[in-house]
Amino acid sequence: VQLQASGGGLVQAGGSLRLSCAASGTIFSINDMGWYRQAPGKERELVADITSGGGTNYADSVKGRFTITRDNAQTTVYLQMNSLKAEDTAVYYCNQGYRSGATYYPRFWGQGTQVTVSS
Repeated sequence: VQLQASGGGLVQAGGSLRLSCAASGTIFSINDMGWYRQAPGKERELVADITSGGGTNYADSVKGRFTITRDNAQTTVYLQMNSLKAEDTAVYYCNQGYRSGATYYPRFWGQGTQVTVSS
């Protein structure tokens, strides 16, 4: 499984970015997908995930601001990030995993993409 993330960059607070993650070497449509982030000195945290059926889950810190979607035909998962805050600054990682009940279990990781929000 290969996951190629892109779309990171530098943006001012209040701005928007859209991250993309193209998957290959996998049957994309039957897998759950997620986005994690890791800020300097902090643990990696789950930001959002989307199941194969399209169900979504979000960290409380991004609810109402971030939207995760998927395009099975393009084998790509997206993370639309609006109203960005300085505390959203982190390296964002795409992940293929699976959700069981209240828990998302990460499996395969892509390389990270840096998001920097200036205040």
